[in-house]
Amino acid sequence: MSRLRIFVPLLAGASLRDRSGAAAGAVFGVCLTAFAGMLLQHAWPDFPFLIAPIGASAVLVFAVPASPLAQPWAVFGGNVVSGTVAVAVAHAVHNPAIAGGLAVGLAIMAMSVMRCLHPPGGAVAITAILGGEAIQQAGFVYPLTLVALNSAALLAVGWLYHRFSHHSYPHRPAPVTEVPILSGLLREDIDQAISESGETFDIDLDDLENLLLRAEVISANRQYREANADYTI
Repeated sequence: MSRLRIFVPLLAGASLRDRSGAAAGAVFGVCLTAFAGMLLQHAWPDFPFLIAPIGASAVLVFAVPASPLAQPWAVFGGNVVSGTVAVAVAHAVHNPAIAGGLAVGLAIMAMSVMRCLHPPGGAVAITAILGGEAIQQAGFVYPLTLVALNSAALLAVGWLYHRFSHHSYPHRPAPVTEVPILSGLLREDIDQAISESGETFDIDLDDLENLLLRAEVISANRQYREANADYTI
């Protein structure tokens, strides 16, 4: 059985129901995004109607809607900012190999500064460098039209889908209604633990705090039941 663990989803809380729903949502999301992109071809017929990185954005929006990387500003801002940065790099550096590396690196920096880090943004940057003559000639029109429209359309479908998926989107951490008695956990403790770990985690700090508080409540209730069971015996 231990060998079969490699087939277990790495994401905590991932259920078959959630994954099936995410797959269905992505089907509608990408299809409707493509139709929206086709409308843009009336003005720019040489543009594709869909950018490839939108598929990666769809994975985040529909499969992990609680991730900070999947939030609306991350999706829209990350894609548009990355595309804009890449176009600027393409104008300054004509070697595609060097331009590609610079575009991705500078896109990461720009997204981080603007608080819209979104992994598919790196792919958007590469597309702006290697996307073909039509995209290269369009310059800044590319990120401000096609990338922006694709991102906005996907977000609109994602927002509508999650009205029925029982997941909050844009994500808002659910407050803990039952606080454990004698809990000594403070938000400052969590911040310090993360700082000392030297790692970056793909989870909202409010979600992390709520999960730890819920775990303390569950632990306290379990210990109470066990103590009462022993007393009864």
